[in-house]
Amino acid sequence: MSDVSDWDLVARARDGDMAAFTALVRRYEAPLVHFCARMIGSVDDAQDVAQDSFIRVYRYLDRLRPEAKFSTVLFGIARNLTLNFLRDSGRRGRGNTVSLTRDDDTEQAIEDEGARPDERARLGEIERTIEKALNLISAEHREVLVLREIQGMDYETIGEVINCPPGTVKSRIARAREQLRLRVIELGGELL
Repeated sequence: MSDVSDWDLVARARDGDMAAFTALVRRYEAPLVHFCARMIGSVDDAQDVAQDSFIRVYRYLDRLRPEAKFSTVLFGIARNLTLNFLRDSGRRGRGNTVSLTRDDDTEQAIEDEGARPDERARLGEIERTIEKALNLISAEHREVLVLREIQGMDYETIGEVINCPPGTVKSRIARAREQLRLRVIELGGELL
């Protein structure tokens, strides 16, 4: 079903075709978990939030309309659930970090085989500092950075996901980058 559009799969799922819904889940599971993990900082919690996002999509199949890209709708749902999780987990005092260099559960950085050991150590330290700094900026700024820099979304798509104009997205990303830069400096990190 890789050649079938997202909205065609939604229509089939609406008609009771579970294979169509499964195809949607398989198509978006990895990027959705990746997004949630970058926002939350825990792969286990991110998987739960992503699963809740798919459950919501399934529950409201009859209400979904192809007015935007399906991925925009899905990431919008995940965004809301992620922000709720962050708000609630802040009350409970939870929070972990996840490596920015891997898409899976492991925290091992991807290393350049040709790099010298001292260079790998320096880059690893920079990565850890950036991860800490990313967790120190506001959720509003972290989400736009993750959607832009890690998920690779354009300003218009990010605007649809977070429900604001592309110009606002652009200025938010600029402020987020500046916040991140300042947090890296505060943590004693070096900038590349």
